[in-house]
Amino acid sequence: MTTRKRKIEEENRKFQTEWTQSYAFVSSSDGLPICLICEESLANNKKCNLERHFLKKHSTFAERFPAGDARKEAVEALLCNALESKYTFSEWVKSPSSMTVASFVAAQEIVKQGRPFTDGKYIKECFIKVSEQLYSDFENKHEIVQKIRDLPLSAKAVRDRTLKMAADITSQQIKDINTAPGFSLACDELSDVDDIVQVALLCRYVNSEGPQEELVKLLTLNGQTRGEDFFLAVIDCLKMKEINTSHLISVATGGAPNMNGAHRGFVSLLQKMLDHNVILFHCLTHQEALCAQIFPPEITEVMTLVTQIINKIMKKGLNHWQFCALLEEVSCQYPDLQYSKIRWLSKGKVLVHFAGCLEDVKMFMQEKGCAYAKLKDPVWLQKFHFMVDIISHLNGLNRKLQGKGNTALLLLEEVRSFERKLTLFARDIDTGSLVHFPSLKQFKESTKYELNTANLKNLILKMQEVFAGQFQEFKKEKATLSFVLKPLEADTSALNFSTFTGVDRAELELELADMQDKDMWASKFRGLVTELEDLEKQKSTLAVQQRWTEMLDLKKQDQIVFDVWNSLPDAYSNMKRYAFSILSIFGSTHLCEQVFSNMNFIKSKLRRQLNDESLQSCLKLKMTAYSPDFERLSEETQQQKSH
Repeated sequence: MTTRKRKIEEENRKFQTEWTQSYAFVSSSDGLPICLICEESLANNKKCNLERHFLKKHSTFAERFPAGDARKEAVEALLCNALESKYTFSEWVKSPSSMTVASFVAAQEIVKQGRPFTDGKYIKECFIKVSEQLYSDFENKHEIVQKIRDLPLSAKAVRDRTLKMAADITSQQIKDINTAPGFSLACDELSDVDDIVQVALLCRYVNSEGPQEELVKLLTLNGQTRGEDFFLAVIDCLKMKEINTSHLISVATGGAPNMNGAHRGFVSLLQKMLDHNVILFHCLTHQEALCAQIFPPEITEVMTLVTQIINKIMKKGLNHWQFCALLEEVSCQYPDLQYSKIRWLSKGKVLVHFAGCLEDVKMFMQEKGCAYAKLKDPVWLQKFHFMVDIISHLNGLNRKLQGKGNTALLLLEEVRSFERKLTLFARDIDTGSLVHFPSLKQFKESTKYELNTANLKNLILKMQEVFAGQFQEFKKEKATLSFVLKPLEADTSALNFSTFTGVDRAELELELADMQDKDMWASKFRGLVTELEDLEKQKSTLAVQQRWTEMLDLKKQDQIVFDVWNSLPDAYSNMKRYAFSILSIFGSTHLCEQVFSNMNFIKSKLRRQLNDESLQSCLKLKMTAYSPDFERLSEETQQQKSH
């Protein structure tokens, strides 16, 4: 019969207090010995193991402090240091308000600036060096610097905190979306630096603070990009995030066939799935860009030649440097040419700069032996200067259609206003006054060339016809969109109620009838129109002065409208729900373009290893109006000092 070998834990060995003075060991919370000198933990309480560790690894200590009073004092000093260190660490762990919160704030700022996670280490080093000088007169300077040194800002720490903050913001978004009277989606696609199709899914809704436009998720399509693929990706996202689609009002897309196909497009598949009608919009900005591209080939060839000449100058570094030196020598109003290949309308500035440097371009190309005969052809120059002016007007419209805070009604009014301006432009060409075509007028006066006004006028009228045929879905909902500004003038029979599932039409009509005879509430909407007029005046003044940054600081139109409606009592709850739902409608997918611009900045060629989860979290933190709950996140995060 064999005897079973006894396990160590069955021996019931206990730590002996005399081992502390003899071998500089103490007992841990688990009852195992820990060396006070090197902080190494042993696996069991065997005296021989402690003695061997002490004599082999700390022989110098044993010789310096022989057994007796000398070793007793040395061990007591080690014990005091260990207790003080343990107390300091426990106090540090109990204070989530400083270290962990600070690391979350630092990570947020790193991501908001589009910087890589590794910048945390660089920022920390800068902070330490600055603090050593900034707090040199402070008595607790070393404590402050040590706090900074302990700040966890490694690449892994910054990434982990970024993911946690993005998840916290997402939970806030979903809560507000599901409690909002209604919400709308905007969807567009673009390939990233690795040619992977990324779909920006954005949501617009109204919460207690006002209208919000937020990135819900950046969806990655690794395979095909058919309408079915978009549909499945979006639906899976909405289900995973538990977003209730029963109060989905509208969907705005970029207008690609896989988005707007009549049978198998994303929006048609989405409409079939839902149990209520949804307003489907083709982005106003995209439609306006399409209208701008209806020029005949003889006009678009002008842009082709301009692009060819610019490439000729800027392709070679020597040519570019020599051309810039020429512009500086002749004191040209522009220091260089511009070239943009992002959007067709972005070429407006290219044409303006090219027109300002036209004589210098002729001179330079002639010196290089690449003279272009068309640059001296008055027929071509007439088309060129016409394009400079008309594209400048289109760019002005495009600028008004961009940015946050614009209601769908405002965007529609800007488009209809431009349609009327086209009539004015055609009459201006026909009369020959050219007050709205400064570049063409200057060409005519300097060359005495007789313009082909009939042809130019027909081009404008053709553009006007195209504009009139576009934007039909917005024009159809004009009465509904106007309700938020002038509810007292609304004809309820012309309003769309089928889409707004949470609104009782009968109750709304009663509330509207009640309000019409109460000046206290009716006067609010008269004041609203006045306030919006003042806002447009301020915008116009700043636009003329080209003070675009100050224009961003102005109060947004949708926020002004929200504040007025939010001030109404709950007795008009159906009217408020209807108005808030209308304010939730996207007029364009311009915010998708901002997402893609930030995406290309964050996931550049230098950061192409960034995975989808990290990219999405970075984008959400960079673009959101929400603030993470730092206190809650810090309490949930296990604290760890920086090594």
